[in-house]
Amino acid sequence: MPQKLTVAVSQSRTLPSTSATLSALSETTHKAAREGVQLLLFPEAYLGGYPRTCSFGTAVGSRNETGREQFLQYFHSAVDLGDTPRGAGQDWVNRKLEVPKGKEYRGDGTRERLEEVARETGVFLVIGLVEKSGGSLYCAVVYVCPREGCLGKRRKVMPTGTERLIWAQGSPSTLRAITTTIAGVKLILAAAICWENYMPLLRFSLYSQNVNLYLAPTADARDTWVPLMQTVAGESRAYVLSANQCMKRKNLPDWITGKANAKQDQEESSGANVGGKDKKTRRSSSIVTKTEGNHEICLPSPDPKPTTKPAYANQTTTNGTSRLHLSTIPADSQGDETPQKSTQYDTPDSHELTLPSSKSFKDTPTNSNPKLQQDNDDEEFVSRGGSCIISPTGAVLAGPLWEVEDGGLLTATVDFEDCERGRLELDVAGSYGRMDSFELTVAGLDLSPPP
Repeated sequence: MPQKLTVAVSQSRTLPSTSATLSALSETTHKAAREGVQLLLFPEAYLGGYPRTCSFGTAVGSRNETGREQFLQYFHSAVDLGDTPRGAGQDWVNRKLEVPKGKEYRGDGTRERLEEVARETGVFLVIGLVEKSGGSLYCAVVYVCPREGCLGKRRKVMPTGTERLIWAQGSPSTLRAITTTIAGVKLILAAAICWENYMPLLRFSLYSQNVNLYLAPTADARDTWVPLMQTVAGESRAYVLSANQCMKRKNLPDWITGKANAKQDQEESSGANVGGKDKKTRRSSSIVTKTEGNHEICLPSPDPKPTTKPAYANQTTTNGTSRLHLSTIPADSQGDETPQKSTQYDTPDSHELTLPSSKSFKDTPTNSNPKLQQDNDDEEFVSRGGSCIISPTGAVLAGPLWEVEDGGLLTATVDFEDCERGRLELDVAGSYGRMDSFELTVAGLDLSPPP
């Protein structure tokens, strides 16, 4: 008898606030439910955000205050699920941890909100998020059942590259697969987050638990990601779902791009000293001079007037030689590594001036537009997406979805008996894996298939 379910991945991007992102998650889940979706995966760090392009003001052996302020903003955007820094496992799942006095739950209410969305829609949710616990941040995935609430949660074991600066390492015990039944179909599901999928032993720890639904929320938008997912599907003989965010530079948080500070600085500087007054102090700018008796006199500065003369103009000739009076020296080539050719002139006061040659003026772009360049930069994709659904034999069933920012929902109706059909040829964690010759152990993790 076919064991069919409709599964989906959402190519959603993090919004400027956690509350806005939770609202979008709810809207997307309700939309998926109307399309008959029974299980839905959201990208890595969807709640809390993936701080793409941010350096947090660091270099090897050095940090700065700007970076610390950025981390503060990022810490505030992370969600608190009420877990402990060590990870309370089943005690967290079963709500056995102490609740603060005067509150009905631990954390900031995000767990309860996710359980409410799953319950309202009847959709099983798997959500990538950034979790704060104690003073640390963890990249995590939470499994939310519409009937039983949170069935499990795991934290990324090995943050990738510079992620190690901001995310702590999760316990490998959280790699335990979970079981659930949806519409009569038994699922054994587990998640590997982003580049954990490049860790062969971690992948094998999931294969060993006989998963038939392998979840891969990610931040990797390279062309090489889909072939990796096909490899994972072929090795595991499981369905693979991978969800990534699609993001343009303009949608990065202001605390990353610095736009808020730049705008404030521009507002503060524009109008400064206009009309002889300083914008910040509203006081007239002044000139300080001294008398013969060494007394200081403060006089108002004259208002600046627009220059109506051209940059340079021919003056009267002396002895038949044209003199050049200069009011502005063009500085287009200032700072270039290659010296520009120049022409020397005598001013009426017999001072020698050097101007760039006419060629350098011709080489200067005349249509440069900083605002246009900024607009182009804002429209640049910092993550192109690439979400996909892969069959147990490695066939691409849906996707990859490129450069679709909002509302990107990939769905597929799949038969989980195909996972068992695929074991005819390959069972890497069973007999094909030569368990008599090779053995993997993981600290704190039971690798036997869950009941």
